[in-house]
Amino acid sequence: MSKITTSIYRPTPANLRRLAAALRRGELVAVPTETVYGLAANALDARACRRIFAAKRRPTHDPLIVHVLDLRQAAALAEISPAAEKLARRFWPGPLTLVLPRRSTVPDIVTAGRDSVAIRSPVHLLARRLLRLTGLPLAAPSANPFGYVSPTTAAHVRDGLVGRIRHILDGGPCRVGVESTIVDMRDPARPKILRPGAISREAISRCLHRAVRLQETGRPAGNARGELAPGMLEQHYSPRTPLVVVGKLTASVIHAAPENSGFIYFEKPSDIRLTGQEFWLSRGGDAREAARNLYAVLRRADQGRFARLWVEAPPGALGPLAGAINDRLRRASAGR
Repeated sequence: MSKITTSIYRPTPANLRRLAAALRRGELVAVPTETVYGLAANALDARACRRIFAAKRRPTHDPLIVHVLDLRQAAALAEISPAAEKLARRFWPGPLTLVLPRRSTVPDIVTAGRDSVAIRSPVHLLARRLLRLTGLPLAAPSANPFGYVSPTTAAHVRDGLVGRIRHILDGGPCRVGVESTIVDMRDPARPKILRPGAISREAISRCLHRAVRLQETGRPAGNARGELAPGMLEQHYSPRTPLVVVGKLTASVIHAAPENSGFIYFEKPSDIRLTGQEFWLSRGGDAREAARNLYAVLRRADQGRFARLWVEAPPGALGPLAGAINDRLRRASAGR
């Protein structure tokens, strides 16, 4: 891919119209959502979607999430059972992705050749305005090089994809900060969470009035068979610096760590002398704040030229976002 000029656009009405026109022409636009920034293309245009894979250097066995405005638009792409419709009416627009039997309108490149498609309706106002202006479903995986830490600001997108995409829409920092909950609804009688996010298994179970399983295993990168949904690979969301996850950053852990280590606390430490090697996800131990800060902190620590990063996992009892953070940290540290 030849070098191109990358521009960040303020969300003015004129710029939104300009970016919508670019999407209709088959170009790529990085767009903010409530979860992370996505690299959007017309989901019905196979050639445009191939540009996503090229820009991210993403293997084609990893499918894309398709963003829609509403259930009506989703129904043109997938078969929606009464149970799936119930979830959509309860949690859309919002950070919930449903894996559903696809219709023939969806190109194979979007689904990694599977007979299912992952769909969600974002709540972010700018993403929704682009969906309205284009009149199209938009395929949009995270707007970053494949496998690296996800972007939650326009600057993160620019840092990773400068010279590889033309358009970035600046919507400020993402409000949730971790990717959507993904639920496999191909068989409505056996719903399964494929990736945890802000919407909890308990909330989904209450909505469906049935138990929902959680899939906890991933598969190594490089497997030729198409994944069922994004975010399923065992190693993902990874900084370049090797990452070690611990339950608690105790004095003994810090003392045993190599000298050139960075330490990422869940909550800002108050009982140690700060030396510049310390980072934290939340000032007061709040899981929502930690999720919003997770990827920005991982990026800052990754720039610190440390030999290794040690990160403290949040207590799982803090709710679904703590579980989502721990899922991302596990994948970020896998094989490292």
